[in-house]
Amino acid sequence: MRIAYHDDMTSASTTPLLPAYLVTGTDDLKKEAVIRRLHERIAREGDLSFNRDEFDGAQAQGEAIVASCNTLPFASPVRLVEVFAADRLKGSDVAQVIEYLAAPNNQTVLCLVATGLAKNTRLYKAVAKLGAQAVIDCAPPTRRDLPKKVSALAASQGVSITQAAIGTLIDLVGENTVALNAEIRKLALAHWGSDAINENEVRALVSRTNEAKPWEFVDAFSSRNVERCLVIQAQLGDISAYRLLALCVTRIRELIMTKALVNRGQVQTLPDLLHLPAWRVKNHVTWARGFSVSELHRALESARDTELAMKSGANPEESFESWWLGVVCR
Repeated sequence: MRIAYHDDMTSASTTPLLPAYLVTGTDDLKKEAVIRRLHERIAREGDLSFNRDEFDGAQAQGEAIVASCNTLPFASPVRLVEVFAADRLKGSDVAQVIEYLAAPNNQTVLCLVATGLAKNTRLYKAVAKLGAQAVIDCAPPTRRDLPKKVSALAASQGVSITQAAIGTLIDLVGENTVALNAEIRKLALAHWGSDAINENEVRALVSRTNEAKPWEFVDAFSSRNVERCLVIQAQLGDISAYRLLALCVTRIRELIMTKALVNRGQVQTLPDLLHLPAWRVKNHVTWARGFSVSELHRALESARDTELAMKSGANPEESFESWWLGVVCR
């Protein structure tokens, strides 16, 4: 028995159910959609309230899971057994589940839900053998695709949202799709008229729950954007001034190398020389053009002096802020 889910999670086929599925990934919204559709599908077959068992993988015993899977359904052709946090099952319990999967009960659907189960694990391979649709990948959208995902979430609530508002929402909430969906619902309920939700509405209704990432500060530093640096610095949480200084110094050295390669006509070798993927250095040429060679060398020298001052008793946060302001301001 099998069921197939489309990648966009918008519909499910009516093909027979498989005896087991692995729903794995960190996109909780997508996982919720998969599990909800599975519940709806089985509920159409019979009363799910009498034919569903749930286990926590951190505490469950393999013997109990297998016994539940081998239990016959009541007034229904199929029953559902769910194991959440399946990637936290202990070794001996995993072995019992794998043994069961070699000859599963065709009147039970075993749904294993995991955050991240490697493809080379025995449990992953055992489920994958059951069919092409047995493993349902719930990987989160990439940062590049996230705005499109937010726009689609807004459309599902009957509203549209501007690109500026999307950027602000992601900045405030982060990349968790469940949190983003909850905020979209709130915005949709409060929105009036046919215009798109704008940035002002997002700032008025959405509270910050997301801390900025250190690389965001370094990128703003590299682009010499003082306002952006100040905003991100206030959102960095407990990141130490020493770590931020080290990251900025690394970037300065990268930009010095970038300028040298541009002058030699060899900038295409930058990813290999820095041992970084191409997408990580796509803005380096633009950033390097924003500095002169002498400015970059002075930044390194002043960074050395700043670190010495920080280690000699000067306030680290104040010293670091004074340094980066001196570098970024033209």
